[in-house]
Amino acid sequence: MNYWLVKSEPFKYSWDKFNQDGRTFWDGVRNYQARNNMKAMKEGDLVLFYHSNEGKEVVGIAKVVKEFYQDPTTDDTNWVVVDLSPVETLKKTVTLEQIKKDPRLENIGLVKQGRLSVMGMKQEEFDRILELANEE
Repeated sequence: MNYWLVKSEPFKYSWDKFNQDGRTFWDGVRNYQARNNMKAMKEGDLVLFYHSNEGKEVVGIAKVVKEFYQDPTTDDTNWVVVDLSPVETLKKTVTLEQIKKDPRLENIGLVKQGRLSVMGMKQEEFDRILELANEE
């Protein structure tokens, strides 16, 4: 299994809206590195959902339910989407500030490549964020 993080601005597509929808295709990616990451996603992979710009926090866990296919919002064959479904809302959100302060997360893509909207994660990074979400 692989682990990922996707970003969405809450005013464009929030975790709450995602939960209401129950499933979505992840579109609008127009960065080649992010696109290549989506092409590497496999059904069943786990994905952290991050609210960017407003909030700047990890809010939930999703999973890949359909591997990449042509982005239906464009005729340009360079761009793809994957289908995601929500799995679980985090007990407590994990802020970018917390992530930046945690020595176990110092090399996470969220800090090193802050503008990338779809990024891979190491299992240890994924697990550490879940630990932080479950701390009292």
